[in-house]
Formats: sequence, structure tokens, C-alpha cells
Amino acid sequence: MTDHSYSGLFVAEGTSDEPLAEHIELLFLCHGVSVSLSRPDFSRLPRVAKDVGSRVRAGLALAGGPVDLIVVHRDADNAGRHARQQEIESAAQPLAGPAELVPVIPVRMTEAWLLLDEAAIRQVAGNPRGRVRLGLPKPHQVESIADPKEVLRDCLLAAAEVTGRRRDVVAKRFNQHRRQLFERLDPAGAITHLDSWRRLVADVDAVVKRWRSVGS
Repeated sequence: MTDHSYSGLFVAEGTSDEPLAEHIELLFLCHGVSVSLSRPDFSRLPRVAKDVGSRVRAGLALAGGPVDLIVVHRDADNAGRHARQQEIESAAQPLAGPAELVPVIPVRMTEAWLLLDEAAIRQVAGNPRGRVRLGLPKPHQVESIADPKEVLRDCLLAAAEVTGRRRDVVAKRFNQHRRQLFERLDPAGAITHLDSWRRLVADVDAVVKRWRSVGS
């Protein structure tokens, strides 16, 4: 049972990252707080620049008014988490007004979060009973990988265990498979060992506490 409902805006780095919004809604729901995050369709507007400020501004316009929460997803990449957090806060806070702001910053890329569930990778690759070794990194290694996107791409191809044209088909479906892995992400699974996920959970906890302190 939820004790309150809040409106929110989720600004993803790319459309294939949008399933993350559902996992964030679930993190709030675990506290008994219902948050509905809108996912803006930027194609409804004239060209929207890719910087955080432009996307948040456009997202709020599409949402039709102020919201209680703004969630901004941005990979750390080579800039690092601290630089990305500063980038998000400096761009979004002037636009947020009284809304809470939660940055989502996977290290180094969001694909690192998808390299922890071998069963899901085999399922998405279409070969759930495969036995070929995928060489997946351990949770304590995954945030140190230079290019987790390429590692994930290779793991999906290996898991499929196909050759020739069928291998080419699997390779072309990477974005689709990536989105499916997001949808299968287990927020109580191995991802809980990652600092970047723990920081997101801590930020959600802090927002819930502030909302409750205001409402009490």
C-alpha cells in the first residue's frame, strides 16, 4: 500500500535506456511511495539538443507542467561520476524548482549493469540452454571495464552460439537485446554489489525521507 503519489520526469541518455524508469519507480514503491515517471517523446518537438539542460527543459514542456521529481540518466564514461553529477546538477537544478533531483550515473556505462546476469543474457540471445563460456566479469570488476558495451555485444554473440548469417542477425539486434536485458534487470540481484547502483538506492532513500519530513 502506498502512502502518497508523486509525479516525475525521467530523462534518459537514449531511448533504449527508458526501461530504467520502471526500476526506479519500483525502488520508490518499496518505500510505499508511488512515483509515475513520464518518458518524454522528444520527436514531438523541433530538434532538441542532447545536453542535459535542453533535454530537461524539453521534457518538462512535454510533461505539461511542474513535477515532484526529475531523474536524469547519464553514463559516467571517461569523465567519471563526480563530473557527471556536477554536469547534471548545474544544468537541471535551475529548471527543477521545488522538484527533487536524482542523478542516475552508471560506471562507466549502463551496459556494465547488464553484464551480471548470465541467465538473462543467454535467454535474450535466444539460447537459454547454452553452455559456452561467456567470460562474464565478476561484480567487483565490472565497473572497471573500459568498454562494457563491446563486452556485452561479444557476450550476446557468444551466448547465441550461431555462425554466418544467423550471427549477423544477432549482431544487428543488439539494441533490441540491450533493451530486453534492461527489462529483465533484477534490482535485488548482483547489481546491489555495484557502487553506482547503491548510490542510486541511497539517493532514492534520501528523497523519500525528505518528502515524509515535509508531509509529517
